[in-house]
Amino acid sequence: MAVRSRTMAAALELYLDPVATARLRTLWNALEAEGVPTLRDLTHRKHRPHLSITSADVLDGPAVEAALRGMAIAPPIRLAFDHIGQFLGRVLWLGPVPTAELLSHHAAVHGRLTAAGIETGSFYQPGAWVPHCTLSMRVPLVRMTDAIRLCLDMLPLEATIVGAAVADHARDLYHPLPAS
Repeated sequence: MAVRSRTMAAALELYLDPVATARLRTLWNALEAEGVPTLRDLTHRKHRPHLSITSADVLDGPAVEAALRGMAIAPPIRLAFDHIGQFLGRVLWLGPVPTAELLSHHAAVHGRLTAAGIETGSFYQPGAWVPHCTLSMRVPLVRMTDAIRLCLDMLPLEATIVGAAVADHARDLYHPLPAS
């Protein structure tokens, strides 16, 4: 049986407030010091801590912006990160409590993108999406216990969504979106 990859080329990313961002960057640094590669140094070193609410092989930033015009793209939703998770391939992440407000916003964004004919990845569809902030795309097995310990040491983490962009890290493309 073939395993579907969770890798994405482009995503609609929601960014976190400066305090939460600083705490997550500190966690990235601590993980790197333990030999766990993080998003800090991945590709072009431009990653920001974020929640991806949709992904695709390619996302056209201006088309996404047009599809979402008139709605708050990055409403100030409060997030409470309180758990650690893993996807296949040893992808390590922190998860926020999936509140009704977060899930409703996610569904509204997807409704707009679908209506505009913008195709997105199956793992990010309403009902399948697992809200998460990726820390590492591949934790070495011998470092997994250390990585989980470092994550547990910094939880819980309170955050607020403050911004959004369409980011295509593989192609080094970045299209900031208006928050509202």
